[in-house]
Amino acid sequence: MLIVLVIAGLFVLRMYAEELTEFAMVPRVEFVEQEPLAENAYEDPAMWFSRPGMGAVNDPARWQPAFSEDRSLLPTPTEPASAADTPAFAVFFVHSTSFTENDAWNAPLDDEPSQERARAMVRSMGSAFNQASEIWVPRYRQATYGALLTDSADAGRALDAAYADIEAAFDFFVDSVPEDVPIVIAGHSQGGYHVVRLLTDKLKGSPLLERVAVAYSVGMPISVQADLPELGLPACATAEQAGCIASWASFAEPADTAQYLRLYNEVPGINGEPRQGTPILCFNPLTGSLNDSAEASRNLGTLVPEDDLGSGELVAGAVPARCDAASGVLLIGDPPDLGQYVLPGNNYHVYDIPLFWRNLQQDVVTRVNRWHQQQHS
Repeated sequence: MLIVLVIAGLFVLRMYAEELTEFAMVPRVEFVEQEPLAENAYEDPAMWFSRPGMGAVNDPARWQPAFSEDRSLLPTPTEPASAADTPAFAVFFVHSTSFTENDAWNAPLDDEPSQERARAMVRSMGSAFNQASEIWVPRYRQATYGALLTDSADAGRALDAAYADIEAAFDFFVDSVPEDVPIVIAGHSQGGYHVVRLLTDKLKGSPLLERVAVAYSVGMPISVQADLPELGLPACATAEQAGCIASWASFAEPADTAQYLRLYNEVPGINGEPRQGTPILCFNPLTGSLNDSAEASRNLGTLVPEDDLGSGELVAGAVPARCDAASGVLLIGDPPDLGQYVLPGNNYHVYDIPLFWRNLQQDVVTRVNRWHQQQHS
């Protein structure tokens, strides 16, 4: 009888995992409008996880993980380039959702558990941009995780409220960076959503767009037909391209993408047209190009994190990557053992950046170099 009950329970979890997740994570409370931040809020260094002047010890985005002692799989005996040898560029990075409570639509800034998780995310993801001359990572009143699971009006209001903070932080970032320095805009998950909004709301059609060396909207599906033309930047089609946007979502095999693609298929694109059935932008971080595949030998270093996601070591040659034409996701082969945060369906969303940490570190420098070459020519 107990075996039958366990099997029945597992069947229910498998069949209704999406519904149960939404029930548990989506707030049942009414959305409450937040007080707007003061106009000068982001002048306060305490409003940033990372910004110039913090020092490498206190800045989580300046962390440089070490390679594993077993370097037999390392494709080339290379070490990270010195930031001093890299042309100047400034990064604006928006961290993933770290607030998971269902009793509020937006995280208060004094919620310490979500702030600690955010710091760990900055350390494991934002650090991939640590060759930058400036890294800026704002604290913001993020929408709760459940807001990303529904298209309700309250969820939209929560994301709007979070974006208002990001917009204010971005304005301060732009005012603080010298005008001749290129900028890189990057974000993961909810952060990727805000990157897309910055492109559509503030950058498209403005002179500032010409300063964007590359934009990374990771973990958020972008429709090639219904979204990409509205962003003002083309997709990063080649490894030497600057002024472009890259996006991917990582799944091990066999991949079940139904839950990941539900809202993508249900919500219209930025141009108002349906997204269902339209191809998804798939950038391969191992090759720096679109709709491509690469063996694990091209992987210069996967960040294998500790349980807290805030530390770990680089392991080279561990994970391949292949853009799947049918689903638009990035397939990484057999499930690698990276920790406890793999989502249902072999969804490696939490590890989208750590999987390709070292390649991404090189990719951004290559595109910044290309941007500088274009300016000088």
